[in-house]
Amino acid sequence: MKIIGLTGGIATGKSTVSKMLEARGYEIIDADAIVHELQAAGSPLLLQIINAFGSTVLHHDGNLNRGELGKLIFNNADARGKLDAIVHPAVRAEFQRRIQCSKALVLFLDVPLLFEAGFDDMTDVNLVIKASEEVQLLRLKMRDGLIEEEAQERIRSQMPMCEKVARADFVIDNSGEIRELEEHVDKFLGEIEVLEK
Repeated sequence: MKIIGLTGGIATGKSTVSKMLEARGYEIIDADAIVHELQAAGSPLLLQIINAFGSTVLHHDGNLNRGELGKLIFNNADARGKLDAIVHPAVRAEFQRRIQCSKALVLFLDVPLLFEAGFDDMTDVNLVIKASEEVQLLRLKMRDGLIEEEAQERIRSQMPMCEKVARADFVIDNSGEIRELEEHVDKFLGEIEVLEK
């Protein structure tokens, strides 16, 4: 089995690439989906989060209020570190469980914080999806209804794109049209097939 880490910056199109890979028959393990499952109402992980941050991070129905939690950690490195220390070990354990259960020859781990959380130690190859900052800003403003300053703040809060690119084995630039992205994805898959032989 070859395990490929898939990551990128905010609004670079990582999720779009993940869907393209899935449509081509590849198995994807999605970190965001795992986090949502692990943080379900009444789960042990959610109880740890409540103990660390208080019940204000809950909706009235007992589900996690991600917006409220996001406000607490967005510009607070200590709070973010505390949350990461709760969430990352649980996600890693679930990744390991799913990898062991998989029969895929090529398996993608879709992880926004692949390098930041150290999950790249579980991968054989890493693919970074990048876009120019101008494109990221435009997409963020359109997608999330943010003003320029808010969009810039979101981009700055992440690992710089140049660092992710420097740590990547493969890079796809998604600054163009969707047709170009499809071509880049197919080219990448062709290169991976060559490595398999």
